[in-house]
Amino acid sequence: MYAVIKTGGKQYRVAAGEKIKVEQIPAEVGAEVILDQVLMVGEGESVKIGTPLVSGATVTAKVLAQGRGPKVQIFKMRRRKHYQKHQGHRQGFTELEISGIAA
Repeated sequence: MYAVIKTGGKQYRVAAGEKIKVEQIPAEVGAEVILDQVLMVGEGESVKIGTPLVSGATVTAKVLAQGRGPKVQIFKMRRRKHYQKHQGHRQGFTELEISGIAA
């Protein structure tokens, strides 16, 4: 069984036992998180597609880690204008382990 969930403005195809990194969720490490924005649930040939969400479907996940991704370098420059700008950014993430899908 698999599901397509929406969290942090992105969509992920998940199945039970998978580990995924999503945008940061305010939860403690080891806590159970219920993701209720399920867009699609499928098992073999049968597929349920929501309009826009599948009613009553939830995905439960366990928080494995909170962290920050690699540094992204931002460099802006205008040639011959004596303009250079340096900036960096590290995006936070939450690592989840999908424990179950309830349709």
